[in-house]
This record gives sequence, C-alpha cells and structure tokens, in this order.
Amino acid sequence: MPVRSSGSRLLRWPDAQSVDHAARRWASDLAARDGAVVRVGYFGSYARGDWGVGSDLDLVVILSHCPEPFERRALRWDTTTLLVPADVLVYTAAEWDRLGDEPGLVRTAAREATWVYPRAA
Repeated sequence: MPVRSSGSRLLRWPDAQSVDHAARRWASDLAARDGAVVRVGYFGSYARGDWGVGSDLDLVVILSHCPEPFERRALRWDTTTLLVPADVLVYTAAEWDRLGDEPGLVRTAAREATWVYPRAA
C-alpha cells in the first residue's frame, strides 16, 4: 500500500528495508501471541530483491502443530500492519519437512526465504 513521503503529496511504494522491518515486527508479535509458531519467513520478489510498485509480500509461517485445515490457517492473523498486501502460507513443521523435498512452491519458498523469526544467532 503506498505511503506518503514526509512533507510531500507524492505517494511511494514501501521499500524492501521498510517491508523487512514490518515483517520482523509482525512475526515477533505473532510468535508472542501464538506458541505454536516455529518460524516465519518471506519469499518471492522482496526476498529476491526484484520487488516493485504493486509487489505483495509472500509469507510462510511454520507451526509446530495445527488442527485447522490448510486453507483456513492464515485467516486467523491480521496482516494489515505489513505495509504491503500479503499472502500467507501456513504449514506444520511436519508438512514443511515433507514437502520441501518435492518440486513446487514449498521448495521455492525454502530456497528463497528470508527468515525473520526466529532471528538468526
């Protein structure tokens, strides 16, 4: 979502550093509220560095467990603090490990991911 530059009437799309900061804050808040959160990362254009005006943030959340069906998992979290529109994929740790060896979105996400929670030591 465009933001107004200080003292200007012009709108600009949030830069990668601002989006990364918002993602880290969102992930930390999420983990504080939900003890099942194991990891949070983003992949796609912001992780690759080829984002542009209109780019969304592709998030992946890994949970220790979750009884909800895959298609309903992301509905429980508010992503409006993330500065740009976000797509959230939520996997259990077992699903992530199993799917990571198969070609497809999970393998791509694992390869490209910038992990924002937990923070690297």
